[in-house]
Amino acid sequence: MNGKDAGVSRRGFMRAAAGTTALAASGASGTALAQEDIYGGYLSDANGFDGTTAEYTDTDSVSVAVGAGSNGLGFNLPAIKVPVGTTVTWEWTGEGGAHNVVHNPDVGEHDGEVFRSGDTEEGSDITFEYTFEAEGVFAYYCNPHQGAGMKGVVVVGDNAQGDIAAASEVEYAGGGGGDSEDGGGGGGGGGGQPDFGGYLDGANNFSSVSDQTGNDNVTVKVGAGSSGLAFGPAAVHVDNGATVTWEWTGQGGAHNVVSEDGAFESGSPVEQGTFEYTFEEDGIYNYYCSPHKGQGMKGSIVVGTNYPTIQTGGNVGPGDLPSAAKSLGIGTMVVMVATLGLAYFFMKFGGDYGDYE
Repeated sequence: MNGKDAGVSRRGFMRAAAGTTALAASGASGTALAQEDIYGGYLSDANGFDGTTAEYTDTDSVSVAVGAGSNGLGFNLPAIKVPVGTTVTWEWTGEGGAHNVVHNPDVGEHDGEVFRSGDTEEGSDITFEYTFEAEGVFAYYCNPHQGAGMKGVVVVGDNAQGDIAAASEVEYAGGGGGDSEDGGGGGGGGGGQPDFGGYLDGANNFSSVSDQTGNDNVTVKVGAGSSGLAFGPAAVHVDNGATVTWEWTGQGGAHNVVSEDGAFESGSPVEQGTFEYTFEEDGIYNYYCSPHKGQGMKGSIVVGTNYPTIQTGGNVGPGDLPSAAKSLGIGTMVVMVATLGLAYFFMKFGGDYGDYE
């Protein structure tokens, strides 16, 4: 289980933007930055994260609560900075159901998963610890609640300070389109930002694509958000052959899951239940909740590597011009021909007209 997160690349996450730690707990120190400007936006939707990082400079152990916040779906503290050699202990509160702690190897530069607490567990007497012996930025999440914002970051060592990227530098990391600096895609190669054709404009709970490639089974909540009228995550990227399971939260009334192209449908709207579908063809699958589509309850599943992407830059040939642009080009040519004709006329007969009074 890789637990990748949408919108964060290895390069984008690790590019420099120094000075991002902030005072967030007793014994910590630092300065603050805007929430969306650090960690490549990885914690922009994390529960309990206010844009600050608790910096511990003189300690060899730090505790993080698992199951924090009013709904028990957060880590406290969600972002910490510690010296090399520090042992971080995650302590379960018993709130929010069963949790685990899983390193996300695809956010930052890591060779595989560094730590994992194991299967999800529920209770208040559970702990998991890991000693960080290498510098770097280590993102992590709770597997069943990642889509609900249960995520965190551990920054290790002083040199990791230069490894924190601004959100403006982030590129989409999904698909097999290479690791280019600009993140541009080419055709249907899957290397660029998925092109939803505006389908998710105004969709509730949509801000980025959650990259779940590498996972055989992916869960999407039905009835997410404060109103219960959203899918969570609203957009996910999965491998060809992955099974997506939609799980009803019981919020927002009766819902269903209906594909725009007829590939799948859960049936009549219900208030509780699950529905699953295995995706066996690459592409983009837009879907909605039929009673709440007009209220923005829409989502999308990006499958595999061969899907439409947003094109940026490059040359545009005449065949690619929209009809309005073609019409404008024809009109411009007519004006140019007429202008040249008038210029020739005045050059040839201009002398005679100049003598007329």
